[in-house]
Amino acid sequence: MAVAAASKRAAVARPLAAATAQQLRPMSSSSSGSAAAAASITLDSTATSYPKTHAKIAAPRDTPYFLDNAFRASEGTEFIPLHDPATGHLVTRVPQMTDAELAAAVASAQRAFPAWRATSVLARQQVMFRFVALIREHWDRLAASITLEQGKTFADAKGDVLRGLQVAEAACAAPELLKGEVLEVAKDMETRTYREPLGVTAAICPFNFPAMIPLWCIPIATVTGNTLVLKPSERDPGAAMILVELAKQAGFPDGVVNVVHGAHRTVDFLLDAPEVKAVSFVGGNKAGEYIYNRASANGKRVQANLGAKNHAAVLPDCDKNQFLNAVVGAAFGAAGQRCMALSTLVMVGETRDWLPELAERAKALQVNGGFEPGADLGPVISPQSKARIEGLIASAEAEGARILLDGRGFAPAQYPGGNWVAPTIIADVTPDMTCYREEVFGPVLVCLNAATLDEAVALINRNEYGNGTAVFTRSGSAAAAFRRGVEAGQVGINVPIPVPLPMFSFTGNKRSVAGGGANTFYGRPGINFYTQLKTVTALWSGADVVSNKADVAMPTHN
Repeated sequence: MAVAAASKRAAVARPLAAATAQQLRPMSSSSSGSAAAAASITLDSTATSYPKTHAKIAAPRDTPYFLDNAFRASEGTEFIPLHDPATGHLVTRVPQMTDAELAAAVASAQRAFPAWRATSVLARQQVMFRFVALIREHWDRLAASITLEQGKTFADAKGDVLRGLQVAEAACAAPELLKGEVLEVAKDMETRTYREPLGVTAAICPFNFPAMIPLWCIPIATVTGNTLVLKPSERDPGAAMILVELAKQAGFPDGVVNVVHGAHRTVDFLLDAPEVKAVSFVGGNKAGEYIYNRASANGKRVQANLGAKNHAAVLPDCDKNQFLNAVVGAAFGAAGQRCMALSTLVMVGETRDWLPELAERAKALQVNGGFEPGADLGPVISPQSKARIEGLIASAEAEGARILLDGRGFAPAQYPGGNWVAPTIIADVTPDMTCYREEVFGPVLVCLNAATLDEAVALINRNEYGNGTAVFTRSGSAAAAFRRGVEAGQVGINVPIPVPLPMFSFTGNKRSVAGGGANTFYGRPGINFYTQLKTVTALWSGADVVSNKADVAMPTHN
């Protein structure tokens, strides 16, 4: 059975390996990776000096990895080129690290764990306070990195940082969140609970939130006493590198947070390393299901948020103007590259007649480089992503849908080489169409029709995804019926992207979350994921003080 399981894992691995191999390009390493070189490597940006334009970088530097609180040059010979999505200019090369370097990162985290675990929660809290302050100080720097590497507008990139910062702020409540319980269960006997760290943990992060997702993991994993090996997306690791620089300044000891780079081989290393006790992942279903299955087979805990198809049901009694503005922002912000983007409308009754007005507002959005003043959305992440999105738009046209607003073929005059797709609205979509069945992950809104709210809820529930949903209505009873009947983890009532703040938790369900969604990010469920519950039952018998006779019978009373 073990051989069969290994064979099955290898078969699943091949498609993922084939996809990532196309990104890798053998190149000569630009530095030796020696200890002396590691000590001299610093990041190009600072809190006050960072990119503010999409100008071509004259001499791009390779991205270092982070080990024992030092940036180091990888000795790997394969690099993944990273280009500015707005221009196509080379920004950096991201190394596929060697197995020896990956092993060193895991070993470093393993060495750091005993002392970090023994550090009091109040001391870890103080480190987190300093980390939060440094993130605020470097907020614009982090956002600029995201704009350059990922393509978001600068304003949207600042929001990316904020939603991660809020998780770090919430993690400062660790003394409250880690408190155990105690109950006197019998005379002279009590049971206590303790939450203890797991050990070395790993985080595998996506390209679409380069700051927020690392900040879903770094604060919660470390404040609970674990160490962390972080793998940022090879498409935009810059924000994560800044965050670990700040973590060092905040006082995290050597090895508590390490950063590794690479594609499939790096992921497999983390999934197989016996020292890694838990894995966090955000990304697509193909990779996420593979990661969940392989890590689980190796006995690791896994929390994994996957794909989505987030619907909004629109009722005729809603505030029309609020609906139009909310949907345009939620569908096209970040060029639609959000797992909680509102990508699908279910127009109930006469609301289908509102689509031309929606198209006019979407057409007014300014698509431009993220550093340009007034830009509403930037490019998508890569030429491959652009081609896939345009292919899904074409499929809708071929299958009988109506392209109400077509964003194909657009490019700002200043940036003709970028990965541009302008806002697109597809009307008269049916559930069998490819553009509905697949996650587009671009600035594309697909619109279906329903006669009643019940029909809309039934349509939404038939979809395999369950990250988020929304209803637009002025009716409290309609909102309550929708909330009770809809099968989605996060529900918005006149709120298009109902992602809860960190005092709650990210609560997707169905195929949007691997493993049934039991292990979710941040909030108390996040604390639970990164800790092991221990119960201790103690007897301090008063009778033993005065009696010399042992009681050998099973107890017959409470």
